[in-house]
Amino acid sequence: MFLIHCPYCNEDRSELEFRGVGDAHIDRAQNITEISDEEFAEYFFMRDNPKGLIYERWRHIHGCGRFFRAIRHTVSDRFVMTYRQEEPRPDEATVQAKLAGIGGQK
Repeated sequence: MFLIHCPYCNEDRSELEFRGVGDAHIDRAQNITEISDEEFAEYFFMRDNPKGLIYERWRHIHGCGRFFRAIRHTVSDRFVMTYRQEEPRPDEATVQAKLAGIGGQK
């Protein structure tokens, strides 16, 4: 078991309280009813599966119930940091500082 930091509750809680809900920062179609089936399949089903850092959306399902974003390393499964849904994607310097400074936590 590992701990995930909820940026709304401002607490580290058990992974059992959370659910991953997919990639973060995806460009969504403005009018999904007007795109082709191929474009819809690309948008809805096709995702990268990188080795390294990934930006994801999570939900604190058994806590505040809110969605937030997380940066997780896919090899170690460690969370580098979490941030609120309404916050912009952190810049590379911030992410690297978190990786270097706290060993991949929060």
